[in-house]
Amino acid sequence: MIRFDHVSFTYPDAPAPTLVDVDFTVPEGELCLVVGETGSGKSTLLRAVNGLVPRFSGGLLTGTVTVGGRSTALVPPRELADVVGLVGQDPAAGFVTDMVEDELAHVMENLGVAPDIMRRRVEDVLDLLGLHELRNRPLSTLSGGQQQRVAIGAVLTAGPRVLVLDEPTSALDPAAAEEVLAALTRLVHDLGITVLVAEHRLERVVQYADSIVYVPGDGAPVVIGDPGRILAGSVVVPPIVELGRVAGWSPLPLSVRDARRAAADLRERLAPLTPPVPSAPAHGEIVARVTGLHAGYGPVAALSDVELEVRAGEVVALMGRNGAGKSTLLSHLVGLRAPQRGEVRVRGEEPHRLPARSVIRSVGLVPQDNGVLLYHDTVAAECVAADRDGDLAAGTTRAVLDRLVPGIDHRAHPRDLSEGQRLALALAIVLGAEPALVLLDEPTRGLDYGAKQRLIAMLEGLAAEGRAVVMATHDVEVVAAVAHRAVVLAEGEVVADGPARDVVVHSPVFAPQIAKVLAPETWMTVGEVSDALATLGESR
Repeated sequence: MIRFDHVSFTYPDAPAPTLVDVDFTVPEGELCLVVGETGSGKSTLLRAVNGLVPRFSGGLLTGTVTVGGRSTALVPPRELADVVGLVGQDPAAGFVTDMVEDELAHVMENLGVAPDIMRRRVEDVLDLLGLHELRNRPLSTLSGGQQQRVAIGAVLTAGPRVLVLDEPTSALDPAAAEEVLAALTRLVHDLGITVLVAEHRLERVVQYADSIVYVPGDGAPVVIGDPGRILAGSVVVPPIVELGRVAGWSPLPLSVRDARRAAADLRERLAPLTPPVPSAPAHGEIVARVTGLHAGYGPVAALSDVELEVRAGEVVALMGRNGAGKSTLLSHLVGLRAPQRGEVRVRGEEPHRLPARSVIRSVGLVPQDNGVLLYHDTVAAECVAADRDGDLAAGTTRAVLDRLVPGIDHRAHPRDLSEGQRLALALAIVLGAEPALVLLDEPTRGLDYGAKQRLIAMLEGLAAEGRAVVMATHDVEVVAAVAHRAVVLAEGEVVADGPARDVVVHSPVFAPQIAKVLAPETWMTVGEVSDALATLGESR
């Protein structure tokens, strides 16, 4: 169904090609997972499937890409819309209407689908992706995860034979991600649709994959094969595969179920030990206090009687389903929204009443789309502007950036950076003013496992400096690794607030993979298990 025949591609003015001699075939009715580190070329490969690369990106493409027998060199993307549906990392960028139901119908209107068929397909997709309660909602009022499901639904209504998805679960809570992946699996198994998906959170999707395309980057050849064989030699692996390596399992497990079946011996080896109890952060001063907060969007209630305290040196994970109110709470903490009722104070002040220069010295927010903080043509210009806008000493922002991720070229355009580098630049812009409270909204979107480890180190460093950190996230593995507390929101209300281990380990939705495999013991990360085995004299 999808055929890459010795394809190489180089972006305009790039010193080296992004894709080199890519040669593979994805048969009809398979789910193929594209794996690789951040910036390795996965998105480029996906966009070559419907001809956006090179028709809209520019650059030089050699070799041929065919989809359903049509060559992308001969057929423009608009004439492939009935064959290939593409959903990018930023779903909102592709919206062309204002309402959910209108967006689902838009592509079909352009394709001239009969009204009765349109109505049936819209209803099918609403049910398939759990969107029926959102059908009459304005797109602007949806959470990031809800928008992503609508974007996937808008593509599905056109009835394509090939679905191309770039990070489809990155903004979804664990339960919603399972729903979307289950829906994609049904499309593959029951309808014979071919799905090509790039995803960094392999722990969510690898068990559904029929094959894996590994894109190593740096000009190395792309490799395709069975998921177990590819991951056995990959540096990009989910936690259960990493656990399998530590425990010496063969074959390596690809699902929690497989790992639990293999874990009996490991549980016996760990039985004499108890999971570590991480030291609580120093009992610092209260940096932020939320009291009786109510908020909404028109008739839609977003937050209801929220109570929260955040102390210096604490990393707090804000969790919950899509639309639970996490981003809304962060917006109030940074002063972008005024409370309808209740009170929000940061360092004793109400942030929505403060001038911007006062706010940035108290609280800084890195939003889901960290690109909204970047306006200039080079990294150097961004750093200079941040120093000027924050009335900081020259070189302050650049020094913070070099501490977070050394070696980023000052001449590089921010849009050309990898996801991890761009996040570091956005963080440097926020941290230059040394705010007491740092807010992060889905900071791991688009990050590979290595970049996540660097982010975890950044957050640990901020906490050690006495900063308070509040991180809204669906990434339970990062929560397990770095959070001191977990606060769970549901329908705008706080339903759980306590030590992260206590909150997430016993949740069937928010538990990390290692906790599921080794339950009922409360091990949370591969690092904890590896350290424990080392104390028993076993090699790590």
